[in-house]
Amino acid sequence: MTTRSRAELALFSTTFIWGSTFVVVKAGTENISPSLFISLRFGIGALIFGLLLFNKLKHIHFRTVKKGIILGIMLGVGILLQNYGIYQTTASKSAFITGLMVIFTPIAQLVLERRPPKIGNIVGIFVVMCGLFLLTSPSGSEVNYGDILVLISAFIFGVYIVYLDIYSKDENVMQLAFIQVAVTTTIAAVAVPFENIIFMPTTQLLLSLLYMGICATVFSTYVQTRYQKDTTPTRAVIIFTIEPVITAVLAYFVLGEILGFSGIIGAVLIISGILISEFMDLILRKLGIKLLAAEE
Repeated sequence: MTTRSRAELALFSTTFIWGSTFVVVKAGTENISPSLFISLRFGIGALIFGLLLFNKLKHIHFRTVKKGIILGIMLGVGILLQNYGIYQTTASKSAFITGLMVIFTPIAQLVLERRPPKIGNIVGIFVVMCGLFLLTSPSGSEVNYGDILVLISAFIFGVYIVYLDIYSKDENVMQLAFIQVAVTTTIAAVAVPFENIIFMPTTQLLLSLLYMGICATVFSTYVQTRYQKDTTPTRAVIIFTIEPVITAVLAYFVLGEILGFSGIIGAVLIISGILISEFMDLILRKLGIKLLAAEE
């Protein structure tokens, strides 16, 4: 298995966890306000990272701290805006708008790294966008405040993915992940006093916080920070777009939500788009070699 294949398989594992968080959040966060939930979730993650790095915290290089703060600000602001936006728009529209980071990421990569996407990536992005539309079936053509917040968060996530690709090279992965999580915790905690605070602890809520803190924060942040640099930001974000497919499948089995015919077609298109992005350029190169050989 190549380094890139191993990295993309690891990123897929984080995408599966992100997809499962919808079901977890749906079951356990009705008794907590959004910023408080985010601050506690990432606070658990920061505590775990801190314990793992206890003897190494004083040796963190200033360069790593600076990069971690920049990444943490983008991650924290993006997550907050996304959560507040979801509360003010429909779930289908928010899912579709969040998926637009599949467009923002290659644009950001082109601007920041001067790395244009390959033809396979471009075709894959188009197919994935069609699949996202069918899977989420965003209803309502009117644009509301929540839509704008989610759109801004999608743009931030697209830029974040590119900066993570740039900043994670030659850095201690655990330290960089810890700083991101700590900064996100701080941003969410600052926002808590400005919302209607709700906190009614239940077993479901506590289990939800533990799952989100350990799996969706510690594991996912570490894996993304560690492995994304071994592929391209465009390929990574296309892999991430399989999240709504995973969410829809889990919601069907756990919550009894119906996917529908258009949703099934959308899911197939998303998976097809990922495969196109992954293999189209390789196939074209092989066809090109055969054509050249035939001409000779």
